[in-house]
Order: sequence, then C-alpha cells, then structure tokens
Amino acid sequence: MRSCIFFYLQVKYVLCDMMSERQKTMQNSFCKKLKDLRNERKWSQEYLAYRLGVSAPSISKIESGITNVTLSSIKQIAVIFELPMVELLRTERDGPNNVLNDASQLVNLKERLCMRETEITILQRKVIELYEELQVNTILR
Repeated sequence: MRSCIFFYLQVKYVLCDMMSERQKTMQNSFCKKLKDLRNERKWSQEYLAYRLGVSAPSISKIESGITNVTLSSIKQIAVIFELPMVELLRTERDGPNNVLNDASQLVNLKERLCMRETEITILQRKVIELYEELQVNTILR
C-alpha cells in the first residue's frame, strides 16, 4: 500500500515538473515567436494591440513573458497571423509533430495515472475490509 502511494506521488511530482518545464519552454518560445512575427510584418505593438483589442503595454508584457496568454488569445493571435495554433506553440526544439506528440503522451500519462488511482482505491478498500475483518476476529476471541 505504501509503495503504491509513494509511486503515485513520485509520478505525480515528475509529471508536474515535466509539465512546468515544458510550459516555460513553450511560453518563452511563444513570446519570441510573437515578437518575430510582429516584426516580420513591420507591425508596431500598438497596431497588434489594436487588432487583438488590448492595450499596447499588454503586448509588451506578453512578448517579454511577464503576462501569461490565455488559450483564446493564442487562438486570436493565430487567426491574425494566419497560422495554425500548433505553429505558435511549437518550440524551437520541436519537430513538426512534437507538440502533438507531447499532447498525446500527456493524455496517455493521464490515463495511466487514472488507472493507478483506481488501483489505489481498490487497494484502500481491501485494506479497510481486512482491518474490519481483523477487528471482528479480535472481538470474537
């Protein structure tokens, strides 16, 4: 029982760490890509802000990584630059399908974690049953 819980906690910690590191890499890459795309088109931050319906300082904060971008904003940016969202989120180390592979691996890991959680729940129930059986046997003696 303890080893299952310990394994579960280890996996959860590693997944959180991996996702956190991946998110930082993706955010840094997104910020740089946004700035590069804007500069390629010779757009000012003010113009891009106007197109997005936000303030120019907001664009500055996004490009510098101070502000996190919502998924709906990323979608809006993708439409403005006529790019797929996956292209905006792809990091420099990614191959063409790596973002999609990461997503499918994440889904796979979540499914495996869910299976482990189910196993842990079953084991917990079994421990409770054994404990109750032990109490009954102790009382009967």
